[in-house]
Amino acid sequence: MFLLQQQKYFRTSLAIIAFLLILYLGSKVMFLFAPLAAIIRLLLVPMVLSGFMYYLLRPLVRVLEKKKLNRAFSILLIYFLFAGLFILFWILVWPTLQEQIQNFIDNTPYLVQGLQDQFNALRDNPTLSRFFQGDSDIAARISEYLSEAITWVTNSMSNLIGVVSSIVILIATLPIILYYMLKDDYKLSPKLQGLIPRKYRKEGKEMFGDIDSALSSFIVTRVVLNVVLGIMLYIGFLIIGLPYSLLLAVISVPLNFIPYVGSFLAGVPVVIVGFIESPTMAIWSLVVIFIAQQIQDNVLSPIIYGKSLDVHPLTTVLLVLIGGDFYGIIGVLIALPVYMIAKIIFLRVYEIIVADREEEAEPLKHENL
Repeated sequence: MFLLQQQKYFRTSLAIIAFLLILYLGSKVMFLFAPLAAIIRLLLVPMVLSGFMYYLLRPLVRVLEKKKLNRAFSILLIYFLFAGLFILFWILVWPTLQEQIQNFIDNTPYLVQGLQDQFNALRDNPTLSRFFQGDSDIAARISEYLSEAITWVTNSMSNLIGVVSSIVILIATLPIILYYMLKDDYKLSPKLQGLIPRKYRKEGKEMFGDIDSALSSFIVTRVVLNVVLGIMLYIGFLIIGLPYSLLLAVISVPLNFIPYVGSFLAGVPVVIVGFIESPTMAIWSLVVIFIAQQIQDNVLSPIIYGKSLDVHPLTTVLLVLIGGDFYGIIGVLIALPVYMIAKIIFLRVYEIIVADREEEAEPLKHENL
């Protein structure tokens, strides 16, 4: 018994030493992996978006397939449907959105001046003036920060032409990658299972099933909830007469994909634009955001979400910060799905290790008896 424990300890120590040695040698030849890293950076965005669209469109493809339509024809039919929706967007929505973007860029200096004027009016108000005592330049500092933020945003909007090449690459590659992912839907999982040793094929199949279910639920529900939230915000902004209502609603949709922090980030520009219009408009903007968020969280989420993601809020915030530090906005968006995949894999591997140890310990118990 003691000898067996020594052998197990010796094997574990050798495995740890070998792993550390591999890491050390790998750090010395990192230059060999530079071309591979460049390829990964080039394909990361198309692959992430393709995976996102794959889970979004797969249920529709399977429904059409049940209607006895050929899978390839079903995918092309969906492509034509999206082309039609894009044309409708270009005709019905884009002119208004483009006008609001252009007006926002042209009116940037007036927006900053309007914010300064609103702060001055609040400071001169007899009721509110005591809040500004001892810190008379707070409005100037906030206006300065806002001016820098708006300048950055307008420069980003003005320099959209500079990223046309990246957009062209994305448009050219995404439909092709997505087509083959949807076409080979049922072949992907068996191929991945083939990489697992035969002894653990059953556990591997269950693991891939859990990952697939988690990603599908997360992506589809997030899209539905955030699109509905964007529509509710746009309707609310129109009702209260908020300037740039369509632009602010469109900006809110992708920002709300960021867990927890996204709703706050989406609300900041809305409240600022509302405050420039008037303090009352800022309050009504907050009311619209609060009502829309409450409807999403307390009415729609319990209906649409099949099950909880079982991720602690603190863990989510840390994941968002780490993802943003590693790969910017793409890292923020994929941090939670990557964590979900890693968690499922870790739990499955842990279960296998525990089961193997129990199997090894069983003969020893019988020998001792």
